[in-house]
This record gives sequence, structure tokens and C-alpha cells, in this order.
Amino acid sequence: MTETARTGRAAIVGLGSMGAGMALSLLRAGLAVSAYDVNPQALAHFREAGGAGAASLADAAQGADIVVSVVVNAAQTEAVLFGEGGVADAMPEGAVFVSCATMDPAIARDLSARLEAGGRHYLDAPISGGAARAAEGALTILASGSRAAFDRAQPALDAMAAKLYRLGDAPGQGAAFKMINQLLAGVHIAAASEAMSFAAKQGLDLAKVYEVITASAGNSWMFENRMRHVLDGDYSPRSAVDIFVKDLGIVQDMARAERFPVPVAAAALQMFLMASGSGMGRDDDSSLARLYAQVAGASLPGRKTS
Repeated sequence: MTETARTGRAAIVGLGSMGAGMALSLLRAGLAVSAYDVNPQALAHFREAGGAGAASLADAAQGADIVVSVVVNAAQTEAVLFGEGGVADAMPEGAVFVSCATMDPAIARDLSARLEAGGRHYLDAPISGGAARAAEGALTILASGSRAAFDRAQPALDAMAAKLYRLGDAPGQGAAFKMINQLLAGVHIAAASEAMSFAAKQGLDLAKVYEVITASAGNSWMFENRMRHVLDGDYSPRSAVDIFVKDLGIVQDMARAERFPVPVAAAALQMFLMASGSGMGRDDDSSLARLYAQVAGASLPGRKTS
């Protein structure tokens, strides 16, 4: 651990399923961490773990070398930075803002230019790996930005990531890489859900289907991970349906702007939209299997109660 890591001050905005684990990883690395979240219970849990809870965004960012933002989308990121009481003016000159939200690369470039005009750094750093890896400090971070932004953010990046990809010196590159990942992830979840529900319609033993497919060429990381939720009948959200409504919607917007066809991603988006419209928007994204089963009259395992 470097001297910077032992003595650095960090702030984290957003203590949801990912942000809470990231905040704990920062604490374990020896940083002094102040956190802000609109949920008082999340702040209370963080204080119990040894962190400092801030009363406002500006309070969290005051004196912080690194501000890590773990919110849902571009609009929330802009509000964290430039909204009333935002962190842009509260951050010390030369501090770095680490933006972890998935967003259109053009918006990442705009936010970066606006922040850096005020003498602060912006690191475009979307994340992948889920809540468990966030808690372990083992995320994959897809980052782009200036060398100064990377250097200033390094103690936090070391604490939060098992894999850090430096994807260029231009903000927006990290966001673009993340959107390629999200295109594939959304399509794979939709395909896995379709396959498992089709198996149910055939009356197959779904546990045996899972065993066979995870040992065969048709397997994917998403099949292996998400179809376990289906077998358990557990749709509590690790990653919600509405996340992919948002992310595949961004893919569509980017593709339309480039006149690039993405018909498979478009079909997957329609399935996520149907699941959301059916009341499953806040449920686990494996709920697409439930949607298929409802349409086809297939039977999936029931929700576990213990």
C-alpha cells in the first residue's frame, strides 16, 4: 500500500448495492472516507463500519482528493456534479471525480469538459462485476481520462478493482467500452431466459438443463449466473430489469446516431421493456424467464421463502 493510499481522503456518493461495497473497500485500503446517500439507513450502516456520513453532497466532497460517484445514470451524475449543492464547486482544485455510472460516451465527454474547466479532473470509469465483487474490492473498471486523473485516482482504483483497464486519455472511451459489454450482457440474459423457458415448455428437468448447458458450448457467463436465480425461484434484484431498459436504450441511441444496425440488441430491449411493463422493472433481470413462461404457459420453480 502506498503512502498516498494510507493518508488519502476520499468521498463516495451512492451507497446502493455497488457503492456500499466500494465504500468498504476504500476503508479497508486505509483511506479516510466520507459518504453521502439519500437513504439515511445506508449512511447509518456505513458509519457503523467506521466511515463518516456526510449531511450533503458538498460536505462529502469537502477536502476530498477523490470523489467516487456510484449513481444510476447520466442525469444523476450531472446532478451530483452540477446540481444545487453539487460536488463540483466543493471539491478542492486538482481533485478527481471518478464517474462510475453507465452513460452515453458523448455525455461523459461533456461532463468532463465542464468539470475540468474548473480545475478538477474527471475519470470516466464505469464498473462491472456485481455487488459481491464490489464488496471484495475485486471489480473490473473500464477507465479513460488524463494521466493526471489516473494518478490522482490511483489509491481508490487500487482499492476497488481487481482489473483496471486504461482505455485512453479521452473521457468517453470507458463509457463506450461499457456499452459494448452491456449490449452483450443484455442479449445474453435475454437468450438465456428464452432458452430456459423453452426448456420448461418442453417439460425438461430444469436443474439437469442447467447442468448440461453450463458444461456445453451453449453456455455463457449470464446463463450460468442468472439461470441459477431462476432455478432458485429468487428474483430479488442483483441487477434489475430496468437497468437493461436504460442500457440497451443507450445502445439504441448510439447506434441510431451512427446509422449502425443492432437488430439483436433491439429485440432484447423489447423483452426488457415488456418485463418492465409487466411490473417486473425492479426485479432481477432474470425475470425475463418469468415473462417468457407467462406468455407460453410454462412452469418455472417457485420463489423460495427461506
